[in-house]
Amino acid sequence: MVLSLMRKHAKSWLIKFLIAIIAVVFVFYFGYSFTATRGLKIAYVNGELINEAAYEKAYRELVEGMRRQYQSMWDDNLIEKLNMKQQALEGLINQKLISQEARKLGLDVTESESQKAIMDYPAFQVGGRFDMRRYQAILGQNRMKPEDFEVTMALQLLDAKLQQFLFSFLEVPENAVLEYYTFNNEKIKLGFVHFNPEKFEKSVTVDQAAMEKFFKKNQEQYRVPDKIKLTYMEIDPDGFKEKVTITDGEIESYYEYNPDMFVERKQVKARHILFKLEKDADEATDKIVREAAEAVLKEARQGKDFAELAKKHSEGPSKSEGGDLGYFSEGQMERAFEEAAFKMKKDEVSDLVRSFFGYHIIKVEDIKEKRTKPLEEVREQIREVLISGATGELAHEKGLSIMDQMPYDVELDQYAPQHKLETKDTGYFASGEPIPGISRSEEKGNPLFSLDAKETSELIELNGKFYIFQLVEKKLSHLPDLKDVAKKVKEDYTKYLSYEKANGAAKSYLEELRKGKPWQELAKEKKMDIGDTGYFTRNELVPKIGYDAALIETAFKLNKNKRYPDTVFENSKGAYAIRWEGKEDIDKKTYEKEKEKYRFSLMQARQKRVFQNWIQNLRKNAEIEIVTPVSG
Repeated sequence: MVLSLMRKHAKSWLIKFLIAIIAVVFVFYFGYSFTATRGLKIAYVNGELINEAAYEKAYRELVEGMRRQYQSMWDDNLIEKLNMKQQALEGLINQKLISQEARKLGLDVTESESQKAIMDYPAFQVGGRFDMRRYQAILGQNRMKPEDFEVTMALQLLDAKLQQFLFSFLEVPENAVLEYYTFNNEKIKLGFVHFNPEKFEKSVTVDQAAMEKFFKKNQEQYRVPDKIKLTYMEIDPDGFKEKVTITDGEIESYYEYNPDMFVERKQVKARHILFKLEKDADEATDKIVREAAEAVLKEARQGKDFAELAKKHSEGPSKSEGGDLGYFSEGQMERAFEEAAFKMKKDEVSDLVRSFFGYHIIKVEDIKEKRTKPLEEVREQIREVLISGATGELAHEKGLSIMDQMPYDVELDQYAPQHKLETKDTGYFASGEPIPGISRSEEKGNPLFSLDAKETSELIELNGKFYIFQLVEKKLSHLPDLKDVAKKVKEDYTKYLSYEKANGAAKSYLEELRKGKPWQELAKEKKMDIGDTGYFTRNELVPKIGYDAALIETAFKLNKNKRYPDTVFENSKGAYAIRWEGKEDIDKKTYEKEKEKYRFSLMQARQKRVFQNWIQNLRKNAEIEIVTPVSG
């Protein structure tokens, strides 16, 4: 019964968890079986054979793992794009080399080590102990034999031993950690003047001949894409509900095997009063806002109605509701706010809490502790999940049956009534657009564009329903005449000219600054506003400007002796003349607290590089003979 339950409901967290693990394992090791010796010869690695059976198994497991990983985004065209046939072979070759090298080093995995690892596997345990029924059910659901999984587990353990051997003398020196931490955490501040193209639009004159030249140069941007029109029939799982009966035993088993689904996290119900303050506000502004907040905090602690105080003083969106935020769990609020709220007791009023938005006064009104919902509370919820899974399976089987019985070159609108179904037309749509009449269907548009006239698609699942499509007509992509897109071209050309003017003005402005014109004086003379980014690191958005790798690299090379870059910075918002305003070094106390985390990150990167270099070196010195090429 457990196996049946697992088969029906493969979308549970447990199955997804195990599938993810198995997928990763097979992507790395490609499910190689040491005992496979039959079939066509694919390759030799230092004299050891990789045969067809081993390759086909590796390839099948790789494709299946990727299909599960990408789920609704999966497209069979990815098999060729990702060259997955070659990937499977490369993985087998690598695993051969690894196992050969392990033998040379005297490394091995004993049967008892493999057995212990499997018994300690969390997904196979019930109540903290290995459960054979669960082990067999999960492997059965994923169409894996125990011996295959045991080989995979042995490979994981062997890999761990090899890595321990390879990395045993690998260290990260203190100066490297400090350098890495500094690179990620030192901060700079920029001043900037923004040249917004919109401010130059009124000064732009559109010349017809120049616009035509612009259109010819950029004509490809206005290409009308391929469009198709489809007929389709829909198989809705809801139509199979009457055929499904869910027993109490199935509900109880689902509850038993999916415990995490019914855990209700701790929740806090709170109100707050927000005093807005920019993250990079100066000390004077901070003091003013803080003093105002402290005065209201004093009133709250004297027993004044908190909701009324929020309505009067709060600057947050919940002001009109008396600062009421309702119930929330961890991960839903800004971190500093959340940490404070979850440490408080019921009816307690917090100290001032500084967050990204400003200063908060928080009052916790109720607390719901973490709990597991009892079976009776979720019985109907489980029933609906099981019904959904069962009806989905029946609808899928119905769809496959229809496909199997479908005559070649049949008209879909004539064939559908034989199965008591109706057909609908989509109207024309382009690749990347939703299929008309079917919401959230963009990701399935591309395969349909490869259909020929009157050709029928495979069975496709969209939003829990199943569809069979047939191509009615295709309108091929073409370049339009200017008259057909004149309005859009004029808008684009105007924006282009405005952007060019803004960029030119910014360059002239920067040139004056580089020649010695004072920063404040030039802004006043040109009637430009000066902005301030505040301090930021290399890994953050540049406040008020945006993220750009080139800007970050340029900005962090500036200093007090070279405050201006050689050129302006451009993005979709326009052009910017920037100036270095200051640097904030790392905090040594924070470094001491966090350096081990950075050391670990550096160590992982070095280990990955060492392992890759080791594999490459093995391949370089190995005798690898490809007997039967697999690409294509």
